[in-house]
Amino acid sequence: MKALIIIDIQLDFLPGGALAVERGDEVIPIINELQSSYELVVATQDWHPANHKSFFTEHPGKQVFERIQWNGLEQVLWPVHCVQGTAGAALAPELSTNAVEAIFRKGMDQHIDSYSGFFDNGRKKSTGMADFLKGRGVTEVAVCGLAADYCVYYTANDALDLGFKAGIIEHASRAIDPERYQRLKLDFQEKGGQIL
Repeated sequence: MKALIIIDIQLDFLPGGALAVERGDEVIPIINELQSSYELVVATQDWHPANHKSFFTEHPGKQVFERIQWNGLEQVLWPVHCVQGTAGAALAPELSTNAVEAIFRKGMDQHIDSYSGFFDNGRKKSTGMADFLKGRGVTEVAVCGLAADYCVYYTANDALDLGFKAGIIEHASRAIDPERYQRLKLDFQEKGGQIL
């Protein structure tokens, strides 16, 4: 069984949002069309507390997009984005969600970031998405959304580690840093991941 995983199609990641991915809005009609080709559709949603430690505002003297060490992991310091209950955290109204059976929220622990839809960055906590997919008999996943070089890539990579056949739907994803995405894509393919 194949599942489509839609990553973080939220207003803060779209043009005009707090952490906008360039041309991120272009993927929405593509993703809407893709959904009918899959037996199961799920989505993720970044859902941060207002004082999340990935926000540069929580680290006085630090700049947005600076990289620091935090709790033993490298942490990019992001603009404040996708704060629980805010308009920017909402799924884009243009995204069709009728076929979406479950939405998995991530990044809720103030002290650790969570790029993957499966785990936080330290792999300390699971979102439950893997168990949900396996419980439904899913063996293969296709991942799309925002951003290709962060949450899409990490979700697809974790899917491989969890034993799923996994692919990234490139034309339905956009990257924050396209050059970084090209490097990550090669690593993903070397691990057995597919670019769809």
